[in-house]
Amino acid sequence: MTLVFSIADYDYMADALVRAGGFARGGVARSNFPDGEHYLRVEANVIDKHVVAVGGTISDTATLELYDLACALVENGAETLTLIVPWYGYATMDRASKSGESVKAKNRARMFSSIPPAKNGNQILLLDLHTEGIPHYFEGNMHPVHVYAKPLIEPLARELAVPAAFVYKRRLGAESTEVTAVSTSLDGETVVIYDDMIRTGTSLMGAARAYRDAGAGRMIAIATHGVFPGDAFDKIQSSGLFDAIACTDSHPRALELRDRGLIVRPVAELFCRYLR
Repeated sequence: MTLVFSIADYDYMADALVRAGGFARGGVARSNFPDGEHYLRVEANVIDKHVVAVGGTISDTATLELYDLACALVENGAETLTLIVPWYGYATMDRASKSGESVKAKNRARMFSSIPPAKNGNQILLLDLHTEGIPHYFEGNMHPVHVYAKPLIEPLARELAVPAAFVYKRRLGAESTEVTAVSTSLDGETVVIYDDMIRTGTSLMGAARAYRDAGAGRMIAIATHGVFPGDAFDKIQSSGLFDAIACTDSHPRALELRDRGLIVRPVAELFCRYLR
């Protein structure tokens, strides 16, 4: 039997995974002590079970909750452990570009690698990472698997018969990029701009303006990860550059924006093939 657990922020995805794969749901009790310390207890019997823990690293608190949950599952007798991390939020700090910088992607990989091994092994499923090198940061008993959202993203572009084109850009800072050129001339065609994630939308809007100047007609923005901190979505939407903006539900922020015009596709089924 496979039991699916989740941190609080990803209960929605655990429920979808149960529906998609016919798995069983495992309960987690949570509360806070007066000083703010978090209490967590696995409520199901996991002895000799295949267990799944779902949670994105959307904050340090969420990351620690996922770590604590995974440790509790293994220490209570799980046969195998699979972590599903739809959003690996430290991926932009995957290497040091300046002396003294902390490489958060590597640090968090080391942390998850320190989870005690289940009887028949641990694995972590990571969706559309920002760079291909991140899985190599995991060590020891933790087996990383890079899961791609292409089965969700590609059909949309194919349906629209959109030709391939590219944006050339350079990074100016942690949250700043500059689009330098596009690879094609257009005459009113529909353009789908894809990126692995949308945060502030600076790169996205820069690319859209470059395509508009190159002769594009309708423009659609698609990303795997819709992070949209603060008023980022409002700024992108109010720019008037896009006829539609779409992403997956890898980050819970996307679900908050569905009623405001964001198109959201579920990703739970992508993980089922990796589960027992």
